Amino acid sequence: MTIDAFEEFPEPMHGAQRAYNASLKLANTKGLDRSRGVLAMAQALMASFDDILEANTLDLEASRDMAVPELIVDWLKLTPRRLEITVEILQRLGELSDPMRRVRNTDYQLEDCQSYCQLMPLGTIAFIYEAFPELGAIAAGACIKTGNSIILKGSTEASNSNAIITSVIQSAALESGLPAGCIEFINPDSGASLRELIIQDQYLNLVIPYGRPSLIQQVVKQSTVTVLKSAIGNCYLYWSLNGSLEMVRWMIIDSHKNEPDAVNAIEKVLINRHAMRSSLVTLWKSLIEKGFEVRGDAELLEEFPKLKLAKDEEWGTPYLTKAVAFKLVDSLEEGITWINKYSSCHADCIVTESYQESRQFALGVNSASTYINASPRFSRIPSRGDAVFLGMSNQKGHRRGLINLESLTTVKHIVQGNGRF
Repeated sequence: MTIDAFEEFPEPMHGAQRAYNASLKLANTKGLDRSRGVLAMAQALMASFDDILEANTLDLEASRDMAVPELIVDWLKLTPRRLEITVEILQRLGELSDPMRRVRNTDYQLEDCQSYCQLMPLGTIAFIYEAFPELGAIAAGACIKTGNSIILKGSTEASNSNAIITSVIQSAALESGLPAGCIEFINPDSGASLRELIIQDQYLNLVIPYGRPSLIQQVVKQSTVTVLKSAIGNCYLYWSLNGSLEMVRWMIIDSHKNEPDAVNAIEKVLINRHAMRSSLVTLWKSLIEKGFEVRGDAELLEEFPKLKLAKDEEWGTPYLTKAVAFKLVDSLEEGITWINKYSSCHADCIVTESYQESRQFALGVNSASTYINASPRFSRIPSRGDAVFLGMSNQKGHRRGLINLESLTTVKHIVQGNGRF
């Protein structure tokens, strides 16, 4: 992937400076005006489906000619439904109440003064994404809604799709009265390197990389700007002895349903060593019928030689496909230790009827979120509640867990005195 390259390039990042200047104006824009801008972006995208799909066809043809991996081609492919979902997300963003300047109490108080906190924009955010052309529009909508400017840098495989989508939403933002530069786009053909962008700490306030672990790791290592890591795949499930077979089956299948990026897909399952083998065989047959590839550790292969071996390096690596590996463990304690060592640490699950086990798992697993007898399936626009999510973060730094609008904000402490001294 061209986006993974960190070649040096001397040309200054003028887009970063334009985005920074726009962020200063956008921070003082009324919430109603920002919402109108996001809704205008949604309408403009809806009116441009044909042009976007035509550009996407060019990207798909070029990617196949270059033998781009099928995983990336799937991430790259746009359909009318995927574009409709993008429009729905932007519409929801536009209709949400203004998240900025919400007042919160603070424990920090001075004599004869009143102290409080307000949510404020971060400033300028760089979104670096591998394929997923529609994500550029969603990230831009989330940033505009929270009063931030955004710089979009996608991979070369999606260059035509990214260019047309960005052009459409840029025009809509400008026509709605938002400041020029609030949405900047770095064309992969411009020669500007990824390294050059993520060291612009005088202009940038946050970098969000989205894609395979190799991309995330490179950005984290090279950036001089705060990075909000996203995570995909390699979520674990612990199947307790008293856990339901049907619950396990449903959770695995449901977690893989989101396309093209099943963010919280269960890819590894830990089983108590004393589990009934007949239940395992029933589960495997059911998964294979649904198109899954089933793998097992060396111990399971001794009993079931037809299984494909899950190699040692696979336990800490996401498959990002419909594949699930199974491993035997002696206890819940051993399972928790294994998960903490090898999972992506953003979404891990347990199936159990024991309250004690569920509490032990929830408190012991070092993950951003835990799911107890519930599917971890991720949705950017859930059917319940008023929220939109860009992804999931497994870090303990800037933010952790679901990446939502508040993840793109910071807090300002305000102390109001009465003039006495």
